[in-house]
Amino acid sequence: MSRFFVSVFATIFLMLSLAITSLAWWQWLLAVFGAVFIGLSKTGIPGVGIFPVALFALVYPTTESVGLVLPLLICADIVAVKTYHRHAQWKYLWRLFPWAATGIIIGFGAMEILESAILIRIIGATFLLMVALHLWRKKFLKDEEIPNGPVFSGAMGLSAGFATMVANAAGPVMTIYLLAMQLPKLEFIGTGAWYFFVLNTFKVPFQAQQGNITARSLFIDGVLVPFVIAGAIWGKKILPKINQNLFEGLSLLFAVIVGIKLLFF
Repeated sequence: MSRFFVSVFATIFLMLSLAITSLAWWQWLLAVFGAVFIGLSKTGIPGVGIFPVALFALVYPTTESVGLVLPLLICADIVAVKTYHRHAQWKYLWRLFPWAATGIIIGFGAMEILESAILIRIIGATFLLMVALHLWRKKFLKDEEIPNGPVFSGAMGLSAGFATMVANAAGPVMTIYLLAMQLPKLEFIGTGAWYFFVLNTFKVPFQAQQGNITARSLFIDGVLVPFVIAGAIWGKKILPKINQNLFEGLSLLFAVIVGIKLLFF
């Protein structure tokens, strides 16, 4: 009997969701798939984080999808922080925070002036450039020549802040930065978890001001939160089984794929 009532409730809730949000069933399917990958990216493979962002752009117009995804990212960030907070390396975070906040403010201003298509292509080109620089550093520089100076940190922070404000696309930037710091995967995830939690929370009033966070988008977020949490739990189980070199390779691969997608498609 209880299963019957659960089924009835789920059916009614799904019908209401379709009616209130005006989303087709295939859009909900993409959204659920994207929500699972948001959770997975925060606790398992950070490089896949841009994949669900692209999926949500198919569900919603580009600028609105940024506001829709943001609360889901924060939800996943909370799970990641709770899980990996002991592994965070704060000395790397303090170098980035002021620059990232500045990048968010610059991105907010750019959204008022430039078309979203232009902004997306700028971000894509930046990702590819950073991957190329990272590979060059790995091949030609010694470990003791890792860029720790204020210029490198400032460039990474500004780029990440700008990219996350405009398109929720700071993941590849942070991937390059943390790989350059040669952090093991647990420290990588823990440091990134705090970084994105702080930045995503900081972005909320800016996205609300842009009109990208609405009652409709929050309703959709409420439906998708359980799938985000499920993805985060899945990621926690996957991470210990991933080889460090494979982890770094996958992160770079996804950064390249995203850069090409944003720049040319």
